[in-house]
Amino acid sequence: MSGAEPGEPQVGGLEPRDPLSEVGPLRALASTARDTRAVVVGGGVGGLVAALEFAKIGMTVTVLEAAERAGGVVRAAEVAGLRLDVGAESFATRGGGVRALVDELGLADAVVTPASHGAWVAGLPGGAAAPLPKGGVLGIPDNPFDPAVRRIIGWGGVWRAYLDRLRPPLTIGHDRSLGHLVRSRMGAPVLDRLVAPVTGGVYSARPDDIDVDIAAPGLNAALTRAGSLTGAVAQLRDGRDVAPGGAVAGLEGGMTRLVDALLARLAELGAEVRTDSPVTAVEHGEDDGWTVRVAGEEPALQEPARQEESAPQEPAEPHEPAGRYGVPADVVVVAVPEASARGLLVPVVPALDPHPAPAPVVEIVTLVLAASALDAHPRGNGVLTVPHSSAAKALTHATAKWEWVARAAGDGVHVVRVSFGAQDEAPATAGLDDEAAGALALREASALLGVALEPAQLRGAHRERYVQSQPGSVIGRPAAVAAARGAIRAVPGLGAVGAWLSGTGLAQVVPDAAAEADRVRRAVLWRTPGSQV
Repeated sequence: MSGAEPGEPQVGGLEPRDPLSEVGPLRALASTARDTRAVVVGGGVGGLVAALEFAKIGMTVTVLEAAERAGGVVRAAEVAGLRLDVGAESFATRGGGVRALVDELGLADAVVTPASHGAWVAGLPGGAAAPLPKGGVLGIPDNPFDPAVRRIIGWGGVWRAYLDRLRPPLTIGHDRSLGHLVRSRMGAPVLDRLVAPVTGGVYSARPDDIDVDIAAPGLNAALTRAGSLTGAVAQLRDGRDVAPGGAVAGLEGGMTRLVDALLARLAELGAEVRTDSPVTAVEHGEDDGWTVRVAGEEPALQEPARQEESAPQEPAEPHEPAGRYGVPADVVVVAVPEASARGLLVPVVPALDPHPAPAPVVEIVTLVLAASALDAHPRGNGVLTVPHSSAAKALTHATAKWEWVARAAGDGVHVVRVSFGAQDEAPATAGLDDEAAGALALREASALLGVALEPAQLRGAHRERYVQSQPGSVIGRPAAVAAARGAIRAVPGLGAVGAWLSGTGLAQVVPDAAAEADRVRRAVLWRTPGSQV
């Protein structure tokens, strides 16, 4: 996002609409934009944002999405008569990039915040569960004697954590691994029962693989200043309660309203979004351009005006093989998951490593339940689990978390989302059919919520599967991403966006996609003869 007023993004500090054509060099730039063809491979939010940045300045834009609908991980489905988010249900407010986009698309009045019931952690010794302590950083408490902390780690864990304050400052070094840092300073109970549930639920990653300096910037420096990890957390918090995953917001009616608004704005600007259009290759085309190969039949074009019989006939253009066609482009942005992106890019970016990072597979089962026992939201907004204590990694009580969902569901009806799968751990639902997956999710929900839930109370279930990108906070990931970006950006007219490059979450995907699209469009417009200003 460039800092321009909503709906008026700028290119090179210039108003990118009709005023560009009012005087000499600006007219050439405007004409160049109109004559520039941009193809975006992938219609997730990152791809749609990139397409919007191109369309705003008048470029000819085509989005090619393999699925039958756009939106990527932002998905909705009807479950027991309710239209619900079955993918991403919120966005982190940090940075303000998503909120700026929401406002620009006219959705400011739809922004809602979750209820403040808090979250719980389940899978404690004896099968117990307890409210997750407020505050802290990534689950690390600033006071192990806090009763809410003691309830989770026990007196033994409290005294082990207290040793953190007794260790001399000379033993403090710069530790990159979050897991190693917490284990060495505060012990296994804090790591296993507080930190691991947060990193597993938020990042689908183990604490040992999380880079402290990325996930909690400033923590190592504060540790050196304070002389203890608890003191460092207190400094970073500075009196603020820091919720796991950070502050979030959602949209009344569901996050798919963001996708719908993006599609509507693209249509207004003349961009074309083709679904059911899987891309099979990105190839160098003529005149330094590109050809994007698509499986399927090319959409029918408007029938040309009938020629006079005496008019000379143009020779027929060569056709693509049946079931495959090419889309010409001056610039291409690849906006698909990492494995697919590397597969498309490696033939034209030889310096790019063809091997994707291992990515966790996650399945979310959404349940609609007639269960008045859940009216009191017995486990707050949801539950995180101690690793390996449960088949599920997390649960969201959507009707407790979002007032609009509770209103839509009605009295005594509840929506619960149960998540399965983590780093290097296949979802427990992976080998089950939908009915069996729903039954497992119901049993897990009953255990995690501490309320007996029977099959007769289940009004409907829906299952979605995702391949998550490896979190940007994993140790070594920034260097791998930098190498990939460098290789891609060395090829003129080519770009890539998505969570595998920006990091997971809309708060990172949206501004990164806007910035990458701006980089690509600047390069093509300013290198075109006659477009210099």
